[in-house]
Amino acid sequence: MKIITWNINGIRARLKTLAKAVEMLSPDIICLQEIKVMTDLFPTDAIAAMGYTHQVVAGMRAFNGVAILSKKPLQNTGQMDWCGKNDARHVFALLPGNIELHNVYVPAGGDIPDSKVNDKFDHKLKFLRAMTRWAQARQEADARRILVGDLNIAPLAEDVWSTRQLRNTVSHTAIERENLLALVEQGGWTDSVRAHFGPKEVLFSWWSYRARDWVASNRGRRLDHIWVSRDLASKVEAVTIESSMRGAEKPSDHVPIIVDIDI
Repeated sequence: MKIITWNINGIRARLKTLAKAVEMLSPDIICLQEIKVMTDLFPTDAIAAMGYTHQVVAGMRAFNGVAILSKKPLQNTGQMDWCGKNDARHVFALLPGNIELHNVYVPAGGDIPDSKVNDKFDHKLKFLRAMTRWAQARQEADARRILVGDLNIAPLAEDVWSTRQLRNTVSHTAIERENLLALVEQGGWTDSVRAHFGPKEVLFSWWSYRARDWVASNRGRRLDHIWVSRDLASKVEAVTIESSMRGAEKPSDHVPIIVDIDI
C-alpha cells in the first residue's frame, strides 16, 4: 500500500496540484493537512473523480482541517479533538490487517517560543503532551498504528538547514524537539522517514514562500512525518520525499512524503 502525507495549504486552491501529484505518484491513500475548508464545502466529487471515493474529512473555515482519501473502503473512521478544542486536527481510519491510520496536524505554535507569553506555543506543547499520553495508551493496547502528518517540528539537526541559526525558532527549539522525541519513544513509534534515509542525511519537506528561489537558498525543514508502531517497522519497503512538487505551478510550501508499506 502506498500512502502519501501532504500539507496541501488549501485544497480548493490546489486541486490541480493534487491532481498532478495523483498522476505522478498514484497513491492508494492520501492524507492531507491544512485543507482550509468546512467539511460540507470539501470538493468531494472532484476528488472522487480522481479515484478517491472513500473520504474522511474534518474541516474548518479558513484554518486547519485534515482528510484521509482512499481508493478502497475504510473502516471505523472518525476524528479526535485535542486540548478541549474543536479545531480539526486529527482524523483516523482502520486499514486491512487491523492497522490504525492516524492523520495529524500539530499546531504551528506562533512566532515566540515562550508558553508564558504566547498562548499558541503553550497550546502546541500541551497538544504534544496529550498526544504522548494517547500514544502510550494505544501502545499498551497493542494497537498496530501508522501516524502521518504535519507535526510542525524538525526534531534533529539534520532536519533543518542550520540548527545553530534556528535553535530559538519555533519548530526547532529544544523544548519542542524534546517533546517530539519523547512522543516517539514513549508512544512506541519508529520514525520511518529517518529510518529509511539514515541518521546523517539532511532531509527537508518544507521550504518557505519567502525565499525568492527556494532551490538556490534551500533553507528547508523536515516538518512532515511518517511514523509506524514498532511491530510495523520492518514492513516499510520504501520512503520518498517528492521535493519536485515544491516547484509545481501552484505549490504548497510543503511537499508530499510517500511510504510504501506491506500491510
